[in-house]
Amino acid sequence: MNLKFTGTRIFALSLALTAVASLKVMGQQTMVLDEIIAKVDNYIILRSDMEKSYLEMLSRNDITGITRCDALETLVINKMLVAKAEIDSVMVEDGDVENNLDRRLQFFINQVGSEERLEEFYGKTIDQFKDELRESVKEQMVVEKMQGTITKDLTVTPAEVKKFFKTIPTDSLPFFSTEVTIGQIVKIPEPGEVEKEKIRTQLTAIRNKILAGESMATLAQQYSMDPSVRRNNGELGFFRRGDLAPEFEATALSMQPGEISMPVETDFGFHIIQLVERRGNTYNSRHILMIPVPSPADIKASRDYLDSLKTQIEAKTITFEKAAKEYSDDKATASDGGFLLDGTGAPRVSVEEIDPVLFFTLDTMKVGNITAPIDYRLDDGTQALRLIYYKDKVSPHQANLEQDFQKIYQATLSAKKNKILSEWFRKAQGDVYIDVDPEFDFCNLLKENY
Repeated sequence: MNLKFTGTRIFALSLALTAVASLKVMGQQTMVLDEIIAKVDNYIILRSDMEKSYLEMLSRNDITGITRCDALETLVINKMLVAKAEIDSVMVEDGDVENNLDRRLQFFINQVGSEERLEEFYGKTIDQFKDELRESVKEQMVVEKMQGTITKDLTVTPAEVKKFFKTIPTDSLPFFSTEVTIGQIVKIPEPGEVEKEKIRTQLTAIRNKILAGESMATLAQQYSMDPSVRRNNGELGFFRRGDLAPEFEATALSMQPGEISMPVETDFGFHIIQLVERRGNTYNSRHILMIPVPSPADIKASRDYLDSLKTQIEAKTITFEKAAKEYSDDKATASDGGFLLDGTGAPRVSVEEIDPVLFFTLDTMKVGNITAPIDYRLDDGTQALRLIYYKDKVSPHQANLEQDFQKIYQATLSAKKNKILSEWFRKAQGDVYIDVDPEFDFCNLLKENY
C-alpha cells in the first residue's frame, strides 16, 4: 500500500503513461473513430491516444478513480513537458531509448517464455513492437528527464517530514499490512572450462563448414543463440567503434571483409565473426553466438560457495550486508546489502507484494534465519542460486513516524515536488500553445491544483 495524499495528482498522473502498460492493453483496444482532440505546440493528441492512455492507466493497480479526463490531462501535461524540453534543449540519446526498449521487451519475453511466444500471442514481430513503442518510450524518457530537471536537487528535512505528517488527519492515515525485511545473496553459476571448450569445439566445426562453402546465414539460423538471428540471419548491421563488446570489435576490425574468425569469448558467450564491410568509422559484421551452460559440477560449486558463505555469516565472521555487497551477483540488491526495497527505498516490503515462491519460503522460516542455497532464476531467466535472510517482520499497523519514516519522507518529498511542478505548469502554459477540443471543456484541464 502506498501513502497517497492530496496534491500528488500532477506528479502521479504525469508518470502514468508507460510503454510497459502499452503491451498489456494491446489487443484490448476497440476501434475508435480517430481525430485530433488537442494540440500542444507542434504536438497533437488523437482520440485514440486518449483511449489508449485511459486503458493503460486503468491497468495500473496503484491508481484508482481514473476518468478519460484524467487520461487526456496526462497527455496534455506530457506534451507540455516534451514541448518545453525541446525549447530548453533537454534531450535523450537514441541509444538510451533503444536500451530502454530492449529492457521492457525482455521483461515481457521472460513473462511468456520466449520471443516466439510473445510474437505469437500478440501477432506482432519484435521489430513491430519496437516500432510501435519507440516514440512512446522516448516521450516518457523526455518527460521524466524534464521533471527531474525541474525538481533537481530537491530535498526535505526531518522537520519538514514531521510537519507534513502532522497535517494528515488521523482517520486519513493509511493502514499497512504485514511487512518484512528480507535480503538475498545471489550466485550465478559460471560455466567451467570443460563447458567452454565444448562450445569452442562446436564453433570451430561450424567455421569449418562455412570455409567449406556452406552458408553462414543458414548456419546462423540453425545454431546461433542470438535472439535476433531470426530477423537478420546473424548480420548485425553497421555499428560505430565502441558500440559492441571490445573483444568482438577488436576481432572484427582485425580481419578483411569475408574472413571468418576463430571462436571469440565476450560477456555474451562465444562467437565466430565475419567482417562484412567497413565504411569509415563504422563496420557491418555477421556472427554466430553460442552460450555455454553450467554443468551440474559448476552448479554444485556455486552451491558449495553459498553454503560456505552462509557458515561465515552465521559464525559472525562477516555480516550478511557486507557479504551481499561484496559477493552477490544480483547488482540490483547487492548495493543495498542484499535487501529488497519498497517503492520509497525503505528495506521493508509488504508480504502482499513479494512473489509467491518467496512468500512460501518465508512461511517456513523464523525471523533471523538464513536458508540453505535455493534454486532461483533472475528476471531475465538466468539460472542462479540464492541465500534468503529473513531479518525482521512488522505486524499490520497504521502509518506512524517511528515505523514508517522512509515512506512519509517520500510522501513529503513528492508533495514538495508537486508544488514546484504546479508552479512550473502554471508558468509553462504561457510559453506553449494549447488548444483542446471544446467537447472536453467540462474536464477543466490544467485547472485543478494549477
